[in-house]
Amino acid sequence: MFEPFYISFKLASITVLILFLISLPLSWYLSQTSSKIKPFLEALTALPIVLPPSVLGFYILVALSQNSPLGAFFKETFDISLVFNFTSLVIASCFYSLPFMVQPLQSGFESLNKNMLEASYLAGKSTLQTIFFVALPNIKPALITAIIITFAHTVGEFGVVLMVGGSIPGETKVASVAIYEMVEIMDYKGAHIYSAIMLGMSFVVLLSVYTFNAKHKRKFGL
Repeated sequence: MFEPFYISFKLASITVLILFLISLPLSWYLSQTSSKIKPFLEALTALPIVLPPSVLGFYILVALSQNSPLGAFFKETFDISLVFNFTSLVIASCFYSLPFMVQPLQSGFESLNKNMLEASYLAGKSTLQTIFFVALPNIKPALITAIIITFAHTVGEFGVVLMVGGSIPGETKVASVAIYEMVEIMDYKGAHIYSAIMLGMSFVVLLSVYTFNAKHKRKFGL
């Protein structure tokens, strides 16, 4: 009964891990650069927030299908299909959840005291050491927010995952898609149960973020 939730949480966990590895250098670069391409990169990163899920899902589907160069390459070389399977969900999730990881991290990095970073460099620390041992420990609220919100957003997405992954039981049928199908067949009892779980989880996620940030502000007198 709860297999869609397992798939949703598995998808969200993998997406968070991949996006953290991708977003960390990207958000650091955006926070430190004054390059003319910064607005372009920020707009490109934030695009999934304003694009309708159907539009984003359509273009991801086109880009990953076997009729595209990328999809054809993976199919012919590795015999791997990039659509209508769990792999396609992960790829799509990384696109539509990217801004929810990048923007909090970028804001956190931009709020850091520049003297702290300069002192790290003067002490002989590399950029990588400065990020992991100086920057990240000092932006815990932003880091926690990025991870939790990205996880929750991935779990709750519907339009993109339906277009790219479909509804294959045990593989791509996530909780949001399961609720949609229950409503279609008028299984309102099941839809109520699934929706209540999603509602409760969403509230707990937001409550955790706000509680942690409030405690952090009181601790440091912010």
